[in-house]
Amino acid sequence: MKKKFYITTALPYVNAEPHIGFALEIIQADVIARYFRQQGYEVFFNTGVDEHGLKVFRKTKEENLEPQTYCDICAKKYGDLKQALNLSYNSFIRTTDSHHVKAAQEFWRRCDKNGDIYKKVYKIKYCVGCELEKTESELVRGRCPIHSDQELEIIEEENYFFRYSKYQDKLLRLYQKDPQFVLPESRLKEIKEFTKRGLEDFSISRLKEKMPWGIPVPGDNKHVISVWFDALVNYISCLGWPNDLKKFNDFWPGLQVAGKDNLRQQSSMWQSMLMSAGLSTSKQVFIHGFITANGQKMSKSLGNVVDPFELVKKYGVDPVRYFLLREIPPTEDGDYTEEKFKQRYNADLADGLGNTVSRVLTMIKKYYKGNIEGKEDNMVKDKIFSLISIDSIKKCLLEFNFHLSLAQIIAGFKQIDKDIEDRRPWELDKKTLKDPFYKNIFYTWVDSIKELVHLLSPFLPETSEKILEQLKTKKVKPLFPRF
Repeated sequence: MKKKFYITTALPYVNAEPHIGFALEIIQADVIARYFRQQGYEVFFNTGVDEHGLKVFRKTKEENLEPQTYCDICAKKYGDLKQALNLSYNSFIRTTDSHHVKAAQEFWRRCDKNGDIYKKVYKIKYCVGCELEKTESELVRGRCPIHSDQELEIIEEENYFFRYSKYQDKLLRLYQKDPQFVLPESRLKEIKEFTKRGLEDFSISRLKEKMPWGIPVPGDNKHVISVWFDALVNYISCLGWPNDLKKFNDFWPGLQVAGKDNLRQQSSMWQSMLMSAGLSTSKQVFIHGFITANGQKMSKSLGNVVDPFELVKKYGVDPVRYFLLREIPPTEDGDYTEEKFKQRYNADLADGLGNTVSRVLTMIKKYYKGNIEGKEDNMVKDKIFSLISIDSIKKCLLEFNFHLSLAQIIAGFKQIDKDIEDRRPWELDKKTLKDPFYKNIFYTWVDSIKELVHLLSPFLPETSEKILEQLKTKKVKPLFPRF
């Protein structure tokens, strides 16, 4: 029986178009999913959209559409990323799906049965952008630091609350027990410090008369479940919980990929909710940073939002995947500019990977009519792999250091190119080229390309497939024209 592996992205809200920030997250998850499939695992890869909440509801009003109609339109746009970015997920969940609605309500009942849900009247400062209440200590100049362009709203009403404070010690023990529960280490330290300062119970419902777009609270139709309690349940509802427990138990717990603005929700609030419902916590949470554009935070008002569909249309899917994985630090903030994109594309893909493969295949076609037979030359192979390590490439991937894995893979292709330059086979006569010694060199170059392509395929699946096809059909086609 195959080993199981489960990975999920966070769910983006449908109140905005897909942007390059979420493209980064889902491509990172896709690389991990493809790698584990390559290693023989049965992989369940989940993504989807978060369709409830105040900012989604207000957006439907702006567009003068029924909430479900609006969500249907937006969900399709996010679903279209699968083809645009060549993603391999096998689950796309919407929080309006009927099975998710039932799962969220059952999850509520279990937390309630455990004594962790109660009702009270409260008054808070609320950030619609985060869909969370904010304490004074979290504010910068009276505003949410993540959504500083939005004024906080004052909410005063009777809501249901979750006993978050009850789980402070249990969460600290979880973080202590598994130092890699949240990666990178700096984020684990951040959530530890947050938890040590004390946890405050948080609201998990809204009055339906004020915010009707949500899942009804079980047994109380005057309230709807708040978006964070509802949406987080997608990580288990997509696995069939609570009905298909075999599937759920086969794959849970898993790896969650999320942005740094979701640190508290993913690594703390959700974990306490799982404990309350009597379920095991996630296996690991991987937190990535933000992408800015030309040094500025992306914003529609600034006109600097980078559309992943347009980027793919202009440069192709694998160049976009490559730039995001190679150029943007996996756990920190990174910056996109078209100049950086072209520089990285030309240096690594056009002049590095593409040029090397083209040179080798062109010479084999010219000197050996497309057929090269021989055996591996250990000295040539050692020279090519002198600066890189296959084990290191895999280790970096599993530690989410995608940029380091790719740097080594591209270095391998450039080493082949350097060996070609050093040996200059085009200066040799036909008789010399037919000598087994040189045939073995060409054979080793091809064999090394195949090995590097195997390592590259989780990152650039389309390019890897094209290279292997060219090796088989002996047709040389440019992989990456220069920009």
